[in-house]
Amino acid sequence: MQGFFWGIAIFLLVNAFLCLVRAYRGPTVVDRILAVNIVGTKTLVVLVLLAYVFGRTMYLDVAFVYAMLNFIVSVTAARFIETGRLSGDWR
Repeated sequence: MQGFFWGIAIFLLVNAFLCLVRAYRGPTVVDRILAVNIVGTKTLVVLVLLAYVFGRTMYLDVAFVYAMLNFIVSVTAARFIETGRLSGDWR
């Protein structure tokens, strides 16, 4: 069963690398931000899989913090794309 999870983790890492290529070559800023967000989500899933395979709950804590940071970065990037600045009034 652990071999199955290792296979999934390797597949997700290869897929994340392809998303990084998309982030590098993306024609627009939105495509690049979306690709980086996908890489963050895939990294989160790999951390949860590693926590299950190794039986360590510390990896789940790291995955939780990483998910919160990924969310904050996504909201900040969306704010910057929408308004062109990071501070001030929401309009």
